[in-house]
Formats: sequence, C-alpha cells, structure tokens
Amino acid sequence: MPSEKTLEKKKKVVSELSEKIKNATAIIFADYRGLTVEQDTELRTAMRKAGVEYSVVKNTLTKLAANENGLNELEPHFNGPTSMAITTGDVVAPAKILTEFSKKYENLQIKVGVVEGKIFDEKSIKALAALPPKEELVAKALGSMKSPIAGFVNVLNGNIRGLVIALNAIAEKKANA
Repeated sequence: MPSEKTLEKKKKVVSELSEKIKNATAIIFADYRGLTVEQDTELRTAMRKAGVEYSVVKNTLTKLAANENGLNELEPHFNGPTSMAITTGDVVAPAKILTEFSKKYENLQIKVGVVEGKIFDEKSIKALAALPPKEELVAKALGSMKSPIAGFVNVLNGNIRGLVIALNAIAEKKANA
C-alpha cells in the first residue's frame, strides 16, 4: 500500500498535469522507446526552442489528468513508454517537430494528440505538421485581402485621374477661347 506522502505527491502531479492539459492548445503523445540519449537530447532542444514543453509521463497519472479534462478517449493510448509534447502557443510546432523526428528516427512513434480540445490520430497530426506556420497563413490571408483593396484603389485612382485630365482639358479649352 502506498504511503500517505506518496499519495499526496501523486495527487499533486495529477492536479498539475490536469491544469497543463486544460490550458494547452496542443498536446501530442509519443512512444520514445529506442531513442538514444543523443537523439532524445536533440529532440528536447528542438522542443525548447519552439516553446514546447516535452517530458516523459507516467501513464496512470496522465490517464487520470486526461479523464479530469474529459479526454477519456485517450486512455487506450497510454501504454508503454509515453512522452508528452505540450504547448499553449503554436499548435503546429509540436506536430512539426515530432513528425520531423519520427521520420529521422523510426524509433519515435506518434501515438495521439489533442489540438484545441479535439483528438487527433497519428495521420491527422502528420497532416497538421504539413501546414505552414501560423504567421505565414496570416500573411497569406492579409495578402489576399489586400489585393482586392489595392485593385479598388487603382480603379478609383483611374477614375479620378480621368476626371482631372478632362477638367484640365476643359480649362485649357476655355483659356484658349
């Protein structure tokens, strides 16, 4: 039977993990079995640079935290060694990094993910990783919005330019007459 101290520690871990899951924009779980220390260090460094928290998690405690957040469908995926990449920022970052590393190191297997409250399977996570970064998507959207406005301004300028030329021609005609 676990001691009272151990139970309190576990409750605290579950509570902290539950809070992280609740506030996360994206969480991806992976099986890291077979990665070397160097490969794991490289992965952790990439995650840190992208502002993604990456850690190895205990399945039973993570299961409890996920269930507290209504993510019971994740339960079957909590078996074997499990790592968690979690972010409150760019939802694509952990997907991109884990997909890139799973291609580079076949030992790393993506299990499942949660993006803005929706559960994603491995295939969906890899599709998400193929998306351009958020900044690029915003820039494209703004660019496409700017094009019609620029065209409208050109049309208005053309009409005003034509009016100015016509008025100038009338003024010159009257000046010559």
